[in-house]
Amino acid sequence: MLLAEDDRAIRHALERALTLEGYRVTAVADGVEALAQAHRTPPDVLVLDVMMPGIDGLQVCRVLRAEGDRTPILMLTALVETQDRIAGLDAGADDYVVKPFDVEEVFARLRALLRRTSEENGTAVPVKNVAKPEPDRFLEAAGLRMDPQARRAWRGRRELELTRTEFELLELLVRNAGIVLDHSTIYDRIWGYDFGPGSKNLAVYVGYLRRKIDEPGAPQLIQTVRGVGYVLRED
Repeated sequence: MLLAEDDRAIRHALERALTLEGYRVTAVADGVEALAQAHRTPPDVLVLDVMMPGIDGLQVCRVLRAEGDRTPILMLTALVETQDRIAGLDAGADDYVVKPFDVEEVFARLRALLRRTSEENGTAVPVKNVAKPEPDRFLEAAGLRMDPQARRAWRGRRELELTRTEFELLELLVRNAGIVLDHSTIYDRIWGYDFGPGSKNLAVYVGYLRRKIDEPGAPQLIQTVRGVGYVLRED
């Protein structure tokens, strides 16, 4: 693991906690060091603080993604506004934790990111009552078309620029088009962990997906079923 955090106390505390949890951690204090270390010894997962001197965590994320690096990235941020969190997702981050955080939540999110990486290598276990992957290469529903192998998606002829988590969430909804998926099922399938009714993580991702897939003036494809979850359908 590569950990980049400019706050010395937080960096040392996280490095110690993660090491005790069984991770082999390389800790650095800024974005310049993070990029250099990532290029020297590519990690299995990155934990990046957003606000760092020199090059911040968002820029580190953008540079790595532009280079084609798909290593899972967990962002640490003291910024609580939705738009700030969206900026991290748009930069290519896979997940985020808002400061002050519980270290157990960091552990849970890291386990989920690493589990998803393992699933992409062919060890995925489908969640009960959720459709299994189909043998056909392309998925189509409600005017959307997806190629899971190439990780590409289109709305009509317009290709969608999706982050890793956005793609996986949209794929889950497309595979189960017309079926209402509850929050717990979505959390379990996408993150591998149910963060509870107080978490806004799923709502943020759904909102960002809607901005990317919905056409101006057209009904929302991802519909909210109040108190239950979400469903993809075109009324």
